[in-house]
Order: sequence, then C-alpha cells, then structure tokens
Amino acid sequence: MTTPNELRLLPWSGPGDKPCYLSTDDPEGYMSRLADNIEAVQLGTAAELLEMASETLDDETADPIELRRMGSALKDVLRIAVSRQPLLTTSRPRETATDLRSS
Repeated sequence: MTTPNELRLLPWSGPGDKPCYLSTDDPEGYMSRLADNIEAVQLGTAAELLEMASETLDDETADPIELRRMGSALKDVLRIAVSRQPLLTTSRPRETATDLRSS
C-alpha cells in the first residue's frame, strides 16, 4: 500500500514502544498482508470497545483493566489513522467536517 520510497507505519511497535516501518512496493507481500490483518483485528476490537465505552465511563466502579483496554484500542486506531493518512490524502478528495457529518 506504499508507493516506492514510502515507508508504511506498522500496527505494532518495537522495543521501547518505538514505531516499526515497512519498506515495500508489494501490497500483497507477507508483511503487508500481516499488517492489514492486524489492523482489521485492532479496528474490530476498537469498535467493540466503543460500544462498551459510554456505559463503562458512566460507571464509577468501572474496572481499571477495561479502561486501560479501551485506551490501548484507541492508541491502535490512532496508529492506523496516522499510517493511512498519506494514502487517504493522495487517493481521494479532501473531505471537510461538513462532508463527514452529512455522510
């Protein structure tokens, strides 16, 4: 999914929580497909947690482990968004906030 000479931010981090990048021009390569699959799982987990979020956040006795899990899922989704942002800005017209609300 990267163009030549462009690095793809991977959906996992390396030692010391440092970002990992992939340099390839083969979107069907093993590492690209692995990253796509992990991103899909992360987005699915975030969607499930989003459903639970408002109920959990309103509960004063919420389990701290669940709150950390939600924070971790949001971090994963943000990493995916950062990774995909260059692709989105070059592949389709820029949407405004108004465009997004009307969708």
